[in-house]
Amino acid sequence: MSAFLYRLGRFSALHPWRMIGTWLLVAVVVIVAASSFGKELEDSFEVPGLDSQEALDLLSSANSDRAGLTAQVVMAPLDGSSFFDSPEAVAAVAAVQTAVEALPNVIGTNQAGDALAAGPQAAAAAGAVSPTGDIALLRVQYPVIEELTVEDLDNLKELREELAAELPIQVETNGDLFFSFEEPETGVGEMIGIVAAVIILLIAFGSLIAMGLPIGMALFGLALGISSMSLLAYLIDIPSWAPQMGSMIGLGVGIDYALFLVTRHREFLARGMTVDESAARANATAGQAVIFAGGTVVIAILGMAVAGIPFMTAAGVATSVIVFIMVGASVTLLPAFLGLAGHWINRLGFGRAGTETGGASERWKRWGAHVSRHAWAYMIGCIALLLALTAPVLDLQLGFPDEGTLPETRTERRAFDLVSDGFGPGISGPLLVAVDITDDASVLEALSAAVAADPGIDAVAPPEINAEAGVATIVAFATTSPQDSATFDTVERLRADVLPPILDDSAASAHVGGQTASFADIGQRVNDRLPWFILAVIVMSFLLLMVVFRSILVPLKAALLNLLSIGAAYGVLVMVFQWGWGAGLIGLEGTVPIVSFIPMFMFAVLFGLSMDYEVFLLSRVREEYLVTGDNDASVIQGIASTARVITSAALIMISVFLGFVLGDDPTIKMMGLGLATAIFVDATIVRIVLVPASMKLMGDANWWIPGWLDRILPTIDIDGEAGLPEAQYESTQPVDGAPAPALV
Repeated sequence: MSAFLYRLGRFSALHPWRMIGTWLLVAVVVIVAASSFGKELEDSFEVPGLDSQEALDLLSSANSDRAGLTAQVVMAPLDGSSFFDSPEAVAAVAAVQTAVEALPNVIGTNQAGDALAAGPQAAAAAGAVSPTGDIALLRVQYPVIEELTVEDLDNLKELREELAAELPIQVETNGDLFFSFEEPETGVGEMIGIVAAVIILLIAFGSLIAMGLPIGMALFGLALGISSMSLLAYLIDIPSWAPQMGSMIGLGVGIDYALFLVTRHREFLARGMTVDESAARANATAGQAVIFAGGTVVIAILGMAVAGIPFMTAAGVATSVIVFIMVGASVTLLPAFLGLAGHWINRLGFGRAGTETGGASERWKRWGAHVSRHAWAYMIGCIALLLALTAPVLDLQLGFPDEGTLPETRTERRAFDLVSDGFGPGISGPLLVAVDITDDASVLEALSAAVAADPGIDAVAPPEINAEAGVATIVAFATTSPQDSATFDTVERLRADVLPPILDDSAASAHVGGQTASFADIGQRVNDRLPWFILAVIVMSFLLLMVVFRSILVPLKAALLNLLSIGAAYGVLVMVFQWGWGAGLIGLEGTVPIVSFIPMFMFAVLFGLSMDYEVFLLSRVREEYLVTGDNDASVIQGIASTARVITSAALIMISVFLGFVLGDDPTIKMMGLGLATAIFVDATIVRIVLVPASMKLMGDANWWIPGWLDRILPTIDIDGEAGLPEAQYESTQPVDGAPAPALV
């Protein structure tokens, strides 16, 4: 591998315009193809085997309108009056109904305008107006998601703006249609992360050109990766939020990987090597570590497929494609940039940083010695701190935030508040009980009565019967909001306690569905499979590190410390999003459950990223140990040689992730804060404190491995210098006899 990367790096550095031209050609083809016939991204939450999915399948097989998406148009008089007392407001509702029903792909509505025209009592009974008469609700039915596009959402939003400007009533909209096609705003998080990365790289490198190369490569790779999403959607249904999630991960790893390569390249240049030799050797050493780290990220993210949830698998595939592109650009495009820059990479600089090329830092060496002298104190104190941060995980609640968590600037939030105040919090997340009455229709009345009698149900609409298809639908409204854990309890109670006694002696069957029930089922599926996923990732990390470092205790320690850092991140999410601690600081307007796929996605990403830092640090420690045989000195030297780069890389990651916390979407906020917290903990408390303290305490046992196991394990040269040709220098001798550079 190292020999191949060496040749690839040398070719790219010697022929930079060929490599850059190849990448530009690929980028132009992908971007033009995506803009010409790329497929719209859409959110599909179909999960085979769940009860809510069986309900949807039953409704779909009967061609029931209830199988499609819905939207709500919520209206209120601007003067604060009641619809019961304002003929003008009633006429406005009728105008809204007529306009909405004329939109393309609208199957029908609950005809709120007609109900109001029939009188207050009829309108209230039909659910078209709140009991007090101050809120009117127009329910809009669309076909299944496969027959819709984002244009249908755009049509509804444009119509809302027109009606709100013309009519004497407030008009707001929300519903499934928004959830399925509203794409998160992009740009703000990426820009904040890029600006922060620029500042950090300027401080770390002290050179404008050295700073610009990682940024340029990462932006190029990100543009290509995001553009490819609409083409990838032809193979697998990519969720609308996947590009933003992929941007978060891709931008962070892209800049980090480039940072490692540029750092190593500058170290080789400082030794006096020629530009092409330096780029080639950096690619063979740091590039191999980048491939190792990026490969583990891709494998771990694709491992989310074990959850058996298609949209999570699709999001993993999309993110993996972006990471793969970043890795490819790091070992091909970046060496071309390095060759093109030549010795200018150290120019246009400022201060001492512009001339620093790596090596051990005396400040970090003193820190490593200090931790070694107080290893027990640091070990106990840091573990206690991480356990305290992890403790809130015991209260972890998985679910999906409802529209009440969005900022008040969004029409979905205003609609949610209006309808909740007028009709109750459960009106925005109806439960659909799909009943197969092909062989027994007599149970329908008893089922409807039993559902209505449940304490968690506020109201039940009259059953909708499709006698020809043999399917009936009971629409029930919970007393609690869609994201409330009590609503999920109601769903489980209906399935376990309410429906079975009535269906036991009947040939009929029933399933509880609807978006709220679907989210509850997805959360439960993740809960059930998350422990197995975590176990698989830990075993894989243990095996990889055991092969790389020929040790039993080092990978075991790494696995345990990774668990602590990720557990701390989970705990912080619970404290902020569920308990509301500091929620206002990140623009969160209320508490929300942890999005069901976040813990699994975070674990997959953080596993790969922590492996990156682990390999970077321990490679240097092991190299020193093999030379000196002194465990304590090797740990101190390893910290002194790598802490600066680890800190810079971590700061870039943290800045990129925190940039996404400023967005509107609670899911993106959650992912950004969780990843930033875990990286901060991993790169500071774990890598710079717990790793040296634990390795000091374990002594030479760090590097023990049974002889028989050592003989059968494959050899991985993570340094990558073995088998490379003799280095070529600008002069006959390396500059000042410079020491070997830190491993990346």
